[in-house]
Amino acid sequence: MTHKIWFQGATDRVAHSAYISRLEPHLNSMLDPGFSCTFNTTTPPATTTHAITEFRMARNFIRNAVKAEREGYSAIAITHFQDAGLAEVKSVVDIPVVGLGETSLFHACTLGRKFGLITINPVFIPWHEDQIIRYALERRCVGVRAVNARVSDFMDGFAGEAGMAKLRPLWEAECRALLDAGADVIVPAGGLPMLMFGTETGANFEGAPIVNGLAVVAKAAEMAIKLHARGHGKVSRRSNYAKPPALALTEFLEQG
Repeated sequence: MTHKIWFQGATDRVAHSAYISRLEPHLNSMLDPGFSCTFNTTTPPATTTHAITEFRMARNFIRNAVKAEREGYSAIAITHFQDAGLAEVKSVVDIPVVGLGETSLFHACTLGRKFGLITINPVFIPWHEDQIIRYALERRCVGVRAVNARVSDFMDGFAGEAGMAKLRPLWEAECRALLDAGADVIVPAGGLPMLMFGTETGANFEGAPIVNGLAVVAKAAEMAIKLHARGHGKVSRRSNYAKPPALALTEFLEQG
């Protein structure tokens, strides 16, 4: 039996083809025999950093989670680092759900005493700072920094060495600043920087591991499937992950 994992991104297959063409083989290479995956996109993708965009991403993720479960997928892995709608997705399905941000941050805690985040543009810093608070990791995080770049710069980096050459010194400068602040683990805040800087074997900056959260979330999905099959690892239904009434879910799917 092959267990199917539904990977859900906030990227667009055409606009971000340079990224997705490298991401899909990487995800597949992470999976053990007996597991397969599909990478599902969002159109239009996350084009702004406003809260309303994250709300739109969450809406799409919730609807697709219901679809994934109905189509027989064994788990859902959300690859949008901000974890938009993660709690709501966990509440509407019975199959395991893992989020890139949550999984990466808690994994970072197993690799060192203190971690720091690097995102792809300064406008994302407040969102990730709120994320750290939401997961109660303030005492483990030395800060959130950003390269001064755009998504298109990362697409150029995936497309060729010239684009990578422009981004690498910006990335390394932020890594050094985090190490100076006390970090001993680097967390790229998003699939783009993870795929670009974290996929080499033993990826690190001056001895600080660079978390490849894409690999982590893939393996976390596998583990969640295995635990779930043995009756373990099911989410609590007492608070944030309580299942909605059938009518509420129907109304959401029809009108949400």
